[in-house]
Amino acid sequence: QVQLVESGGGLVQAGGSLTLSCSCTYSGSTFRINSIGWYRQAPGNQRDMVATITVGDVTNYADSVKGRFTISRDNAKNTVSLQMNNLKPEDTAVYYCNAAASRSIFSREFWGQGTQVTVSS
Repeated sequence: QVQLVESGGGLVQAGGSLTLSCSCTYSGSTFRINSIGWYRQAPGNQRDMVATITVGDVTNYADSVKGRFTISRDNAKNTVSLQMNNLKPEDTAVYYCNAAASRSIFSREFWGQGTQVTVSS
């Protein structure tokens, strides 16, 4: 099993910054993680990709956050961080950490419990 625990959410004013962290732990899992990412879901909306990073450090960002958010990973600590700058009220959502994994021909996604980010105007 792969367990993901997010931290770092909170309330911030527009224009401010927050850093989210995702701690990844393994419990006898035989799945290989191929990428880890951040997704967000605002009330009444679907869950959308924010940023992802692969094991080869290839990153991908939603257009709405390009130039403001940066995803990075620390292999020694098994953590993936999302640095969010110049936050806007529309960034308000629950942010989820996601791990896309595979084992042989099987694939699976793992999710954290989410952390709330609220940006006030």
